[in-house]
Amino acid sequence: MQTLNLNAKDIKEQVSLVDLLTSLGHEPAKRAGRELIYISVLRDSDTKPSFSVNKELNVWYDHGTANGGNIIDFAMAYWKLTFIEALKKIATVSRQEFSAIPTEKRIRKHATKLPHYCVENVMPLGCNPAITEYITSRGIWEVAKDHLQEVYYYVQDEQKNRKQFFAAGWQNELGSWEVRNLYFKGCLGHKAITFISRDETKVAVFEGYFNYLSWLTESPFSSDSILVLNSATLLESAIRKAKDFLEISVFFDQDYTGRLACADFIRALPRAIDQSASYKDFNDYNEMLVRKTKKTRTVSRGT
Repeated sequence: MQTLNLNAKDIKEQVSLVDLLTSLGHEPAKRAGRELIYISVLRDSDTKPSFSVNKELNVWYDHGTANGGNIIDFAMAYWKLTFIEALKKIATVSRQEFSAIPTEKRIRKHATKLPHYCVENVMPLGCNPAITEYITSRGIWEVAKDHLQEVYYYVQDEQKNRKQFFAAGWQNELGSWEVRNLYFKGCLGHKAITFISRDETKVAVFEGYFNYLSWLTESPFSSDSILVLNSATLLESAIRKAKDFLEISVFFDQDYTGRLACADFIRALPRAIDQSASYKDFNDYNEMLVRKTKKTRTVSRGT
């Protein structure tokens, strides 16, 4: 298991997503600074460039599905693989044996590639109209005010060029900021799960934080402890955290990756219960909440 974790870390830090896409025959349709925009490689129906790759952060975001992540998340979505299968596939395609790379070389390569992040300011929600509009569009504004903050940061490349960004954010277990806005989904620092301790006997587990906030909108009086993966690649960390709870409710996405993750989770912890029937006609909890919110607004205007 230790070797697997090492390979996953090396793959995320050393394999360029842009190079991987090139090796698969995909070239960007246009460029916008450090962003490369592709015709979506995940959706056959895409006619306009809507698949964005940030070269500095080595992450992707598909505007058509509102999904994104790191290179391993991409491999899982692109080839419809499990986490372990995705690691092997990336290593095969890129022709690199990551476990054989000496530690000092891994660190040196990581240091020259990783851009410099600096969080300049953290403010309560409501200060930035663009962030307010985004959170409101996700149907979670009322609960988000107590669980999200506005994060203002910059990314500096090797040439000392800075780009300013802002997003809604929350911290994971390592204190890094998970950030989201209309155009970007990522993490400032080291990726990790988010855990909120409440009831010591029961826990609700979510893939994404917005799904947790959607559930909280409809279950404001629940006392469950909360565990958010922040990425499907952190499934094993979530399982280790959840194993001490007697009651485990799993609210994963209903796409291919989510179903695989749920099956793996329940296989590891058989007492866990799949709660995706709560949003059976939707991909995830937030999608259901957004649809309900829009329907309510339409009815209100009609009356």
